[in-house]
Formats: sequence, C-alpha cells, structure tokens
Amino acid sequence: MNSRAFLFAAVSAVSLLAGTAQAAAPAGEVDELVVTGTRTEGRTRLETLAPVDVISTEALTRQGTTEMAAALAAVAPSLTFPRPAITDGTDSVRPATLRGLAPDQTLVLINGMRRHASALVNVNGSIGRGSAAVDLNAIPTVAVDRIEVLRDGASAQYGSDAIAGVINMRLREADEGGSASMTYGVYDTRVRTARDLKGRNKNDGPTFALSGWQGLKLGSDGFLTVSGEYLFRNPTSRGDLDPRITPTKVTSRFGDPQVDQITVYANAGKPLNDDWSLYGFGGYQKRKTDSAANPRLANNPNNVPAVWPIGFLPLITTDINDYTAAGGVRGTLGGFEIDAGLVYGSNEVQYGVRDSVNASMGVGSPTDFDAGKMQYDQLVAQIGGRRPLDFGLAKPANLALGAEYRREHYQITQGDRASWVFGGVAGKAAGAQGFPGFQPGNEVDKDRNSQSVYADLDLPVTDAFGVDIAVRYENYSDFGSKTTGKISGRYDFNEMIALRGTVATGFRAPALQQQYFTATSTNFLSVNGVSTPVEVGTFPATSAVAKSLGGKALEPEDSVNYSLGLVFRTGAFEATVDAYRIDINNRIVLSENIQCNPSGTPTAQAICGLINPPGSNAQLGAARFFINGVDTETTGLDIVARYRWDLDNLGQLDLTGAANYNETSVTAVPKTSVLDNLPVPPPLFDRANRLTFEEGTPASKYVLNADWTRGDFGVSGKLTRYGDVLVPNNNAALDYPVGEHVLLDVEARWNSQAGLGLALGVTNALDEYPNQTPVTVNTNGPIGFPGFSPFGFNGRYVYARLSYNW
Repeated sequence: MNSRAFLFAAVSAVSLLAGTAQAAAPAGEVDELVVTGTRTEGRTRLETLAPVDVISTEALTRQGTTEMAAALAAVAPSLTFPRPAITDGTDSVRPATLRGLAPDQTLVLINGMRRHASALVNVNGSIGRGSAAVDLNAIPTVAVDRIEVLRDGASAQYGSDAIAGVINMRLREADEGGSASMTYGVYDTRVRTARDLKGRNKNDGPTFALSGWQGLKLGSDGFLTVSGEYLFRNPTSRGDLDPRITPTKVTSRFGDPQVDQITVYANAGKPLNDDWSLYGFGGYQKRKTDSAANPRLANNPNNVPAVWPIGFLPLITTDINDYTAAGGVRGTLGGFEIDAGLVYGSNEVQYGVRDSVNASMGVGSPTDFDAGKMQYDQLVAQIGGRRPLDFGLAKPANLALGAEYRREHYQITQGDRASWVFGGVAGKAAGAQGFPGFQPGNEVDKDRNSQSVYADLDLPVTDAFGVDIAVRYENYSDFGSKTTGKISGRYDFNEMIALRGTVATGFRAPALQQQYFTATSTNFLSVNGVSTPVEVGTFPATSAVAKSLGGKALEPEDSVNYSLGLVFRTGAFEATVDAYRIDINNRIVLSENIQCNPSGTPTAQAICGLINPPGSNAQLGAARFFINGVDTETTGLDIVARYRWDLDNLGQLDLTGAANYNETSVTAVPKTSVLDNLPVPPPLFDRANRLTFEEGTPASKYVLNADWTRGDFGVSGKLTRYGDVLVPNNNAALDYPVGEHVLLDVEARWNSQAGLGLALGVTNALDEYPNQTPVTVNTNGPIGFPGFSPFGFNGRYVYARLSYNW
C-alpha cells in the first residue's frame, strides 16, 4: 500500500470511529501524566507537543511472553523485535528497532536516567548489524509500572542516541501490596519447511516463569518496591531437512536458544523533609543461554572423526551478568526544583563453546572452550533544575537547565588458548568450531568521557498555542563536541482537535563497541595450489589494517527530524495521527569483508599488498571494519486510536487500533579514496546490506486490540498484521520475501475478589509462519525460515498463568 492510500484509509477509519464514539455513550477519559519528552509537570499524553505512547504493566503482562522486548513490540506498532538464529551472541541478546532505524538509535531510560548498552556488538547478518544496543530483556516486565515511548527525535533533550525516539521505563512505586504469578507455555505447532511441505508436529520450547513484587514501607513515609523473576525457556528447532544425509532429517537447531535467567530489581523513595527526598533503584540479571551454530557432519573438513565419529552440533553459550544501581536527591533550591542523581550500569558477556572441536589440534582438542569475554560499563552523573517564569503569558513558562557527566568503559578479554590457537594440523581451521575465541591480539581496554549541558524553555504563548525550545551541547573526549536543538509547537483549535509539530537536530556518538571491537580467526586460502593459513576478521577503524584500506576514526551520526501530527478526542474516543521524516547522515556501519588473494583478480592482489605490507610478518586473507558514510531518509506515519465503551450490565469494552507506515531509502554509501583507486573497487556496503536498511523491517504494521471486562472475567483479542519484509542477497536471484501475515492472539482471564487469578491464552492462534527459506538459499538445510521475520518463526504458543494479588 502506498503512503497516500495508507493515509486515506487511516483518516477514513479514524473518522468512522469518531462518528461512532460521538453517537455512543461516553466513558470517562483516562488522563495519563507523562514525564518523557517534556520537563513541564502535569501534562498528559494527549497534551504533549510530541507523540508519547503510555504502555501499562497490564498491557505488557496480558500476553504469553514475559520478555520485555517481545511484550513491548506486541503493543507498540512502531517497534519490531525480530528473532534471529544462528547469529552467535545476537541469538541471546536480540535487538529491537523503532521506526525501522538501527537498534542503537533509540535511547532507553529507567526512571528518566540513561540505561547502559549491552557489551555485545551485532556483527552477523541480522537486523541491526553493526549496532551495540540496550538489551531490553534485561529489565523484567514485573518490575515496571508503565513505559513511555516518545516517538520523536530528542537528542537536544536527552543527548546521544535519541534519533528514532526514547523509551522510558518507569519502575513500580509501592509501599504495600504485592503480586506473584506463575506462567507456563509451550509451542504447539505444525512446521512446514521448503523441503518438508507435509510438515511435522512440534511441541517444544516449554517455558516456565515465576515472578512477583512486594511493596514495603521505609519508615512512615517512604517506599521500597522489590521485584523478581525466574525464567527457564527450552530451545526450539525450526530447521529444514538436511539433503546431505540419507534419509534426510533435521540436523540443525535453528530457533530460540535455551535460556536460564534470574532477575531482581528494587525501587525506593524516602522524604527527608518537606522539601527534599531521596530516591534510588537497582537491578541485577544473571542469564545463561546456549544457541546452536551450523551442524558439522562426519565428513566436514573441520571435523575430527576420532572425536566426533558422526559429526557434531556446536553450541555457543553466553553467561551474561547485568548490573545497574542509581541514587539521587530531589528538592527545591533558589526557586528551582532540583534533581541530582548518579547511575552506574554494567553488562558482561562471557562466551563459551560446547560440543565442538579445534580441528587444527586433532585428537588432542578439547570439546568445551572458554571463548573470552566482553564487558561494557557506564557511569552517569546528572543534575537538572526547573522553575516557572512569569512572562505575562497565558500561563507561566517553564525553564529547565541541566548538566551531565558520563564515563564509558569497554573491554575484551581473550579466551583460553585452545579456543583460538592454530594447533598445527595442516588444512584445518584454527579455534573452536562455531565460535573461535578472542585471541591475545583482540584484547581491548578503552574508556572515554563526555560532558553536556542543556536548556529547555516551554512557552505557553496563549491558551491555545505553545512552543518548546531545547538546546544541548555535548563534548566527548574522543571525537569532540556536538550541539543539537529542537523546537516544538502545538495549537489547540478547540477541546477536540489540536495540531502539533517538531523540527529537531540530533546525533549519535560512535559506541566504544563500534570503535574498538575486534575478532580474528584462522582460515585457509589456496595460494598456487598450496593451502595457506590466513587471518580474517574485524578490526578497529583506527587499526593499521583498517587505515591501509582507508579507514579513519569514527565520527558521530547526524540527524534532522521533522514531524507533524493531529490530536483528536471526543467523549470516549481519542486518536493521534503523526507524520514524520528522519534524515540521517554519516551512519556507522560494518563494512563488507575486503578479500585478499595473491593469485586472484588484480583487485584481490592489490588488497593483499595493502593489508599485508612488506615486512609486516602478517598473512591476512580478509578484513572488515566500522566506517561512517551511509545516508538515509526515513518517512512514515503513526496512527493510534482508542475507544472505551461502557456496556452497562454487559461490562466494558476497550478498543485500540494502531498503525505504523515506514519507508527508508539509502541515499549515499561509504567510500574510501584508497579502495576507489583499485582496478575494480570492492563495495564497502553491498547490495544486501543496503536492502536490509530499506526493506529489512516491515513497511507497515497494524494492531487491532479488543479488551472486554465484566466483573471478575475478562477476554482480550488482538489482530496484528505485518507488512512484507525482504531477505536480500548480494545476488538478486537469491532474494526472497517474508510475506504479509496476520496473527491472532487471544487470552481469557478470571480474577477473584480474593486476589486469585487464572489466565489461559494462545499467541499466534492460527499458527502463522513467515514464508519458508527457499532451497536455493538454504542449500544444506540448517534453517527453515527467515531470521528477518518481524514476528519470529515458532508458530502457535499456548500458555496458562496463575496469579495472586494481595
């Protein structure tokens, strides 16, 4: 559907619903105060100058999943959460995308304080390749009271990363009461792959989750809310038949990883006197996962038959430790409402490999390996103040001033020697099969700091018209400074209709993970008929290898955001329609592999001379590195409509319709003067990666949700329609579509007056799957469905939830 047709259909639907709402008996409006995107107190989500979604904990928990990212994507139409597999650590730390942009172009806050990113950088062929994003699943849904999603560029208000928008997670604040719940679910599905159209029944991935929270008093006027969750999820398998064996069977484990995790969060507040109070929160998650690499059959050249007579399936394990701790003080001083706080966060990813072998070590190889560790931590100190100013306008203006200091640190630690060493057996790859460990030369220990100041002025010019102007200056120790600005305006024609719009500049600083991630492995290249070991890998942009190819220190990404929206409300009906355009220059991407071959094409030979200069004692076969230079234009439309219908004795019906339309175009790709001088310049950003930016996320997503309650009973039903996604290849003949799909989710609930509750539900009740991966792409059969699918590829999920509230 083109944008004009989509807009016409959307406006028509809103108009139809509005007419129904005016004719029906109105229900009371729900005014949800927001703190994201505004520094003015008392503003509801329908009064903001930019679009803000408010998602309650009930909306997050009334579904089968307990994963934060999956639950959020199920209710927020502009957010998608694909579920890639056989992508190393990305299987366990899956990134989410807002408005089709990179996962690290959305800023995540907890209680208004900057959340730290994951240590993982996505370097394989998944959505978000090259990004180092926040792991949303490190925050349990049980700890959250509500989530505010600002769908607008906000770098001038919050700093780096807020190009696509801001996700602010507000933790529970309770000094009494509590809840506990137990959820069990399993996939009950029929899997039909390209080589197995008849299909096979699967009952796998059983998942058990136990969660709860308790409110406690701190003295007579403070609160401490403690939340916890334990989750165990068994793996799923959705691979195709392997044509290399007779009879054919599934030899892979393509699907969700096994997950064993425990998470604990606490949130507290305590008044000191009438003017000042203390606050703080903290959290810890321990997650252990294992996901499968591609299977190695008995005749695989990198198998050691004496160790694995019938072949093996390597398992990549991650032990993830995630910490956060924050504290601060709020009060009044000199006419300003002051908020000063400190937050520290750390994410550590320890890699391992099981059921594998270092083929170059022969029969002396171990089968389990410690593959090394990545760690990222961040310390943020911030202070802000706001006060009203009387300019003689319709209402007092609001001035906000603040400053922030941030320190970041990134580290890579080598794995055990057997995980990466070349053991001497000619023609065999070095390192653990499935995931070679980090080598001594990959070790990194880097840090940087930044300082920023901001000012934000909210001016209610008249009762109907207001503007907000924000400016922010940031200085980084590694690349210098950036200044961003934002101006927003809103005009209320009457109590029913308002027009709002924004123009903003933004930026995203290059992550330390992107600047310094490095990983190498030993492969073999035939040179004049002789099998020669060569190093291939990812190198920092400022390394000698990258510089030889034209690489240089990474620079910030720059953006300009434009938005124009309409707010409509009457009685029990409300709707918002927001159009946007986001222009981003100098985006950071991971380059293609630049191949060297001494006996290859003139270009391949010239590359060997660049990355293996005389006297270097190096033998590199291929290199890739992070580089700036991709420019994109993103345009889209967000529509959210809600109607609350009081049915008298028949209960209450809450209808919500939401849609996102989104298109991205790549307008420039990176180049270097060094590579441009070669006989046939190799691409730094090839066709597949370009099309992933343009068509790798749905151009449209529609959600229609109905929630009916009557007394102790409730039923929810949701239809989600995903637009098509392309799975691209550098060879156009191997492209294939994911297809357009509609998913149905249903849940029935009973909650007694005594606090006991029971819910039964089905996610993807119609057992919908994305298009199968064609045999021309999946020649050996390890995968069955595209990892680009915005709703995964596991099929129908049946669950039950038992809860008790007190």
